[in-house]
Amino acid sequence: MLENSFGMVFFLKIPRNESKIRNVYLRITIDGIRKEASTKRKWEISRWDQKSERAIGTKEDAKSLNFFLDALTLKINEVKTEMMYSGKIITAEKIMDHVLGKVQPRVKVLEEFQKHNDQMTALLGKGYARGTLQRFTITKNHLEAFIKFKFKKDDMEFSDLNLEFVKDFEFYLRTVRDCSNNTTLKYIANFKKIVIRAIDKEIIPKDPFKNFKGRKTKMVKKPLSTQELYELERHYFTTDRLNVVRDVFVFQCYTGLAYIDAYQLKRSEIKEGIDGNLWIMSERQKTNSTTNVPLLPQALKIIEKYKDHPLCLQRGTVLPVSSNQKMNEYLKEIAILCGFPFTLNTHMARRTFGSTVTLNNNVPINVVKEMLGHASVKQTEAYAITEQKTIGREMSLLNKKLKKNAVKISKTDMAVLGRLEKEIQAIKKKYNISS
Repeated sequence: MLENSFGMVFFLKIPRNESKIRNVYLRITIDGIRKEASTKRKWEISRWDQKSERAIGTKEDAKSLNFFLDALTLKINEVKTEMMYSGKIITAEKIMDHVLGKVQPRVKVLEEFQKHNDQMTALLGKGYARGTLQRFTITKNHLEAFIKFKFKKDDMEFSDLNLEFVKDFEFYLRTVRDCSNNTTLKYIANFKKIVIRAIDKEIIPKDPFKNFKGRKTKMVKKPLSTQELYELERHYFTTDRLNVVRDVFVFQCYTGLAYIDAYQLKRSEIKEGIDGNLWIMSERQKTNSTTNVPLLPQALKIIEKYKDHPLCLQRGTVLPVSSNQKMNEYLKEIAILCGFPFTLNTHMARRTFGSTVTLNNNVPINVVKEMLGHASVKQTEAYAITEQKTIGREMSLLNKKLKKNAVKISKTDMAVLGRLEKEIQAIKKKYNISS
């Protein structure tokens, strides 16, 4: 038990000159390991009782020292109890550090959040993407604004965090910041990562998220249908900028490349595959996973179209891709001109490849997973949104099978009825029964 392993004693330490005035020392022993330190107080050996570990007498100086030692004892017991209930490992050194005021200052939430973001910045391109850093930066900004809004403070200590704080932050995001359910939960998840990091560093003993529950709204992000993709490919735009953006988007539809991968795609990553045809062989910028995609005729046509484009020659890339912001801005314009009742964005192209171009044309899902560079089939299943055309085709095949089976059943039934009719007629004839 903890109490059996804990020991504390005050004593007078003999100085080198063996003076009658000695330093009052504190010794803490836990699990046989000792830690000693001076209390910075001195006392006469003739006025000290080692059995009671206190000064002898009723004079004011004796009362003052004894009061000090009683307060120190109380503080040590409080520190020990706090450590025990927080689940921390209790050592003589840790308790002594508390007594001597050597403990680190209480860590602030936003300070630790910024340390996390600084480390992420240093690791950009080495396991972290700039988009991920941006999301954590936005989360920190929201959290900072919330603390000022709710508590009128510039920062909070981790020890002040609890379930109520988390729920209040969630409410703030939904109301004051007007965030959707899924966006709110993404910010909450980013903040939770910082809290888990603090728990791992023993900054905070308990997880304030322990009883927090949030459920994301399932979003159906539809791809372009075969007909919509056909219309987009053949639509004529009067400005070059829209034609270029459309071609980049269509290229993504036939290769499954994410925006950043299409932006960075270099000629050196277009290689001859094992089948003798041209493939894209590269690594996804987001996950560093390998992507091997055979180039369909539609994609090859676009590569050929832009091989001598000035921007491609300048950057050494396959396509003259604009910034993601510009791409999405122009895609909105393209959707309006094409008469689409929805907004186009760069990621819709990747979904179109995953569903309309591949899965709906009976490409096995495990093959699609490899081409998209997904870590698991579960990720790819989110792209498996089946077109009405495909559903109609499959149901038509099912209908034919059911009709065929129905015909077989009908023929069987007729044969049985025929046999029964003959048996009835034979019985009537045998017993001379008239109709």
